[in-house]
Amino acid sequence: MKITFMGAGSTVFARNVIGDCLCTESLRDSVFALYDIDGKRLEESRVILEAIRKDKGGYGKIECYLGTENRKEALRGASFVINAIQVGGYDPCTITDFEIPKKYGLQQTIADTLGIGGIMRALRTIPVMEDFAHEMEEVCPDAILLNYTNPMAMLSGYIQRYTGVKTVGLCHSVQVCVESLLNEVGMTEKLEGHRSKIAGINHMAWLLDVRDKNGVDLYPEIKKRIDARIEAPDCYNKVRLEYIKNFGYYCTESSEHNAEYNMFYIKSKYPELIKKYNIPLDEYPRRCINQIAAWKEDYKNMLENGVKEHNRTHEYASYIMESVVTNTPYEIGGNVLNTGHIISNLPEEACVEVPCLVNGNGITPSRVGSLPLACAAMNMTNINVQLLTIEAARTKKKEHIYQAAMLDPHTGSELDIDSIKKMVDELIEAHGNWMPKFN
Repeated sequence: MKITFMGAGSTVFARNVIGDCLCTESLRDSVFALYDIDGKRLEESRVILEAIRKDKGGYGKIECYLGTENRKEALRGASFVINAIQVGGYDPCTITDFEIPKKYGLQQTIADTLGIGGIMRALRTIPVMEDFAHEMEEVCPDAILLNYTNPMAMLSGYIQRYTGVKTVGLCHSVQVCVESLLNEVGMTEKLEGHRSKIAGINHMAWLLDVRDKNGVDLYPEIKKRIDARIEAPDCYNKVRLEYIKNFGYYCTESSEHNAEYNMFYIKSKYPELIKKYNIPLDEYPRRCINQIAAWKEDYKNMLENGVKEHNRTHEYASYIMESVVTNTPYEIGGNVLNTGHIISNLPEEACVEVPCLVNGNGITPSRVGSLPLACAAMNMTNINVQLLTIEAARTKKKEHIYQAAMLDPHTGSELDIDSIKKMVDELIEAHGNWMPKFN
């Protein structure tokens, strides 16, 4: 069996996912094909993964494929393809996505999923992923594409609608959603044996139901405790707790993400909200700088002292592959097309995040029914932007980029239409060859 990792220069993530495979009996003897366009990062990943492979008994084989000219061979014959690319990287593209909007008075926290930063990232990434998909249709037509790259709903939604590749979008936040909430409100003892139901869209899927091991609904007690936590100076989860107060439910992704997915919290006319809600503006650039520095130090230490033992992580990828290969049922929260109205009050064209059953037949989403109206309405403010960005990628018409930005909740609440269009034009020009040409 062959498992291909696209964007293997994301060394920490490649180490986790491929390392997990090497910990899994049904996967460990695979050929692991690492692909990237950065030779230095690719070599670093090879060194780390070879060390883990040897530590885990020497099973399997690692192959490296550098550059677009070798991409098709990296994919050829694969059973599974993991996507973790970042088109344009931190420098220059992420920097551009933050600095140009800032000139227009538009502040962001993460800018990788929604907002003007998410729109630009999608438009850079979709053409590359579409190339992957068409090559997969040719050389590994039965493979399953596991997409981890953001903006998840836009990228997965495009591939699901406009290619024949079997794909699911995977996020880290579903697995830790309940734990983060119960830890936040001091109810950690309720984690063991708990049951939950989560559905919506990526980064804004709703914890619709959460019960303890005896089936007792935990939301009434949670709601009694959230006011005290929101008032606490050390609480960095205030936006999500406010969601419970105002919309009735907790959501999957962090408060620094969700602060920029709506029109409520980052407002130039109300600068005091930044401090009140502990909103970390420019968080992603800081995180990138710190991660780059930390990785250099980690890699140096690994070369000098050897690789620490790898234990299987909570990432979905290896469990999905194991489930398909062994026909063992496994449940995930996956991002899939809303075909047949899995969520009945969201559009069929939307990419939704819902419970999915994995087994030897692949990945099958579960029908959810209707979301609470306020939750669906919040999701729709994001879905509007996602669908228009996908339409821009498909048609190459700039008017759809303008419309996506105008309807983005945060952007539209801060800037007038003329400023939005000027900002979009400046971003497209600044990204240069990282972006396709738009009419």
